[in-house]
Amino acid sequence: MRASRRDRAPAPGERNEGIDAGRLGTVRPIVAGGPTDYLAPMTDRPSIDDVLAELVEEFDLLGDWESRIQYVIDLGRELEPLPDADRVEANKVPGCAAQVWLVSGRDGDRLTFRADSDSALSKGNVALLLRLYSDRTPAEILAFDARAALDRLGLPQALTRQRANGLNSMVGRIREAALAAG
Repeated sequence: MRASRRDRAPAPGERNEGIDAGRLGTVRPIVAGGPTDYLAPMTDRPSIDDVLAELVEEFDLLGDWESRIQYVIDLGRELEPLPDADRVEANKVPGCAAQVWLVSGRDGDRLTFRADSDSALSKGNVALLLRLYSDRTPAEILAFDARAALDRLGLPQALTRQRANGLNSMVGRIREAALAAG
């Protein structure tokens, strides 16, 4: 016995004329085993350039430098505080206006970073760098032009010379960790 049109699934391209015809519309075949390129962005971490583009867009939306600096400070507030055991001289970043501690680790072939500071702005600056650099391979870190990226954000121009030097020191410490790991 053959099923009636109402009891069977419509053939590809055939309209479903049952009760839900308006909701279901035309039935299209499902292709299994086709290309899965569309899944890659969902499973891969955004590239360092993509993260920079997001930051640039966020900075552009904020407009004035007072709002941008406040945003950087807010990024710092989101950092987990470092335990006292990590607040040691070996983890301090020299050349910063404030005390900044930066700890690197490995997760497979990727470097991870944790940081803290006793200054809200320095903590925000290092948080911004962690957003760019943490969970990257040493090769990604070393290939990334931090100076051009920070200039693109306009951050060094918004900081005092001493804070801009501290920001460069933080980048230098991250690059040192990448060189040592690579």
